[in-house]
Amino acid sequence: MTGKGQERVSAGGGAAGRRHELAARAAAETALEAAVAAGAEAADAWAERRRSRRVVVWREAVEELGEAVSCGVGVRAFVDGRWGFAYASGFASDELAEAARAAVALARIADRETGAGLPDHCGQAEVPDLADERLLAASSDHCVELARACERAARAQRAVTDVEQVVYQDAWLEVALANSASFAGAFTASSAWMYCTAFAGEVGERMSGFGLDIARAPQGLDPERIGREAGERAALLAGATKPPSRRCAVVFDAFAAAALVAAVGEMLSAEQVERGRSPFADKLGAEVASSSLTIADDATLPDGPASAPFDGEGSPTGRTELIAGGRLLTFVHDVRTARRAGTNTTANALRSSYRTPPVVGVSNLVVAGEQVPFAQLLATLGDGFYITDLSGLHSGVNPVSGTFSVGASGVVVRGGELAEPAREMTVAGSLTDLLRDVQALGDDRRWVPLAGSVSTPSLLVDGITVSGR
Repeated sequence: MTGKGQERVSAGGGAAGRRHELAARAAAETALEAAVAAGAEAADAWAERRRSRRVVVWREAVEELGEAVSCGVGVRAFVDGRWGFAYASGFASDELAEAARAAVALARIADRETGAGLPDHCGQAEVPDLADERLLAASSDHCVELARACERAARAQRAVTDVEQVVYQDAWLEVALANSASFAGAFTASSAWMYCTAFAGEVGERMSGFGLDIARAPQGLDPERIGREAGERAALLAGATKPPSRRCAVVFDAFAAAALVAAVGEMLSAEQVERGRSPFADKLGAEVASSSLTIADDATLPDGPASAPFDGEGSPTGRTELIAGGRLLTFVHDVRTARRAGTNTTANALRSSYRTPPVVGVSNLVVAGEQVPFAQLLATLGDGFYITDLSGLHSGVNPVSGTFSVGASGVVVRGGELAEPAREMTVAGSLTDLLRDVQALGDDRRWVPLAGSVSTPSLLVDGITVSGR
């Protein structure tokens, strides 16, 4: 669908990305035209083509090797304050038209929803190139060798008795969005990641360690570092026992901190606030965190796993400070929640794929503040625990109150030094109290995409209840 004043944007991907972007753009515009022809008062179409690959290695043997290519278009149609959604798994014109008609038919029978509709302003943020074409040139044999190198590095670490597996995955994604408000945009993004789980100790007493790296292409990964990290983290916990219960300060390493921050991010969704499922519902403008802590949502970061020039509705992305100077400044919004709250969208309408309509969610969550070396972090802690692993977080967090009680393992800290490893602990507290009780940040910032998309260092937090024996 074209016309005077239509905005066309494209970001990233080079020649290969632009070629496939054209196919996705054409599919989106075909579906959009069909929705308008079927009677939609407003509509948008989200098209994507994804190429993915997965390699699993154990004892240097390839246990899994697979590649997949998928494409499709999701169509939203708006009629008289109502909306419907349908999708087509492919770019064939007849399938796109069928999905468009279905979306319009569903909109006619849906309930009215206040605030539903297209953004008042669509556009594209200035973002760096999100695609690395070296990924397309990398053979599966090369990816297998990367995984094998990772496993060898893990097995070479002291106390490591086995490696569960090494998993390599990558994805090349082309996206196009067109809507009846004269917006048409496209971008390409690539990602490659590898993780390894190593074990230390004998069967029945084994402790695991995890290593991870992410990049835009496999050439940007460091398989030896991933393997070493997994092995070292497992060895750190070898021989762990259940410690005495106590209430004390704790250092959450970056992996554990990311899981907690991701849980906070879910509670900062305006949709969760509307539903009464957030402890921050009545805290806008109030002090909710340590004054030294900043938490921002930023979809424009060059290395951000969730970066994109526009969100799932076509709003230009940007950096939004959610918590700064200890105060809660805003929730994350899409168009609907922003209109109902009388504010502006923060461009946080997310789509997990073309098969789903956009929902409110965070993109890249970034924790910032003055950072100190790890040794200084432990020295400041004095006596307490260094937590390296949390389990059961999804079921162990109350989204209404923010309280949590989850399994943990780590190392006892005594006199500012790592002492004996600890296991079978339960750490409990409140996420709202946790934010206020952050005492210091480490200098080991990293991306942890397995707990949402979070960039955080280790966090020193006071007042955590640790239950052991």
